[in-house]
Amino acid sequence: MLTDRQTQILDLARRQGRVQVDDLAQRYEVSVQTIRKDLNDLCEGRFLSRVHGGAVVSFGVENVGYDARRLIAATEKAAIGRAVAELVPNGASLTINIGTTTEAVATALSRHSGLMVVTNNINVATTLRPYPDIEVVIAGGTVRRSDGGIIGEAAVDFIKQFRVDFAVIGVSAIEADGTLLDYDFREVRVAQAIIANARHTILVSDATKFERTASVRIGNIREIGTFVTDHCPVEEFRRVCQAEQVRLIEVLPPGSTRVITSD
Repeated sequence: MLTDRQTQILDLARRQGRVQVDDLAQRYEVSVQTIRKDLNDLCEGRFLSRVHGGAVVSFGVENVGYDARRLIAATEKAAIGRAVAELVPNGASLTINIGTTTEAVATALSRHSGLMVVTNNINVATTLRPYPDIEVVIAGGTVRRSDGGIIGEAAVDFIKQFRVDFAVIGVSAIEADGTLLDYDFREVRVAQAIIANARHTILVSDATKFERTASVRIGNIREIGTFVTDHCPVEEFRRVCQAEQVRLIEVLPPGSTRVITSD
């Protein structure tokens, strides 16, 4: 049985994706020790998973809501988007899939010229549509109401018509051994087609994806050319990138001029 406060904390975590101990203690005017006990109880019940300073939603079969995902690590996603934009030259062709981090990439690409962007993400298409120097090609298929993603076999067949210079993909969870995961098998089919039909694939993900679980396998980091993240907190995954010759780019949050790159 959850207490009223624990139920409220769980609802808040589901809306935001994660909660912080200090913020909750201030919100409910209780001690941090009390909040830690609440979070421990919720984690023991497998409602949440503990992370440094707080907890995250631990669902393995259902994604966090779209609006909540946009708020999670928003600063880091913007920095990731800017870093990816520096990797993509003017005049390139690329495919961008579903995700709030890939949408940050689209925003950062808006100053480019001569791009052809193929996407199954209505939000990406909407972001880039106003720019006359960028051609936007959008996949057909079933529109997922929750986030504007276009999924299904029609989208897969559409993606297979192209051979692009770059694919920019996001995932819902990353495991230490390099496994890339998502929640919807229909979305995974599209992501796999995107990877298979690009000359170079860029994976974009903030560090919270190492804290989450999902149920459908997209593939492995060995299929990726470049991984751009705010930072990689898992040493085993870092070693996998090195062994598989995946370029790892870690972009620190704004306020620092450092960009750490390891090849």
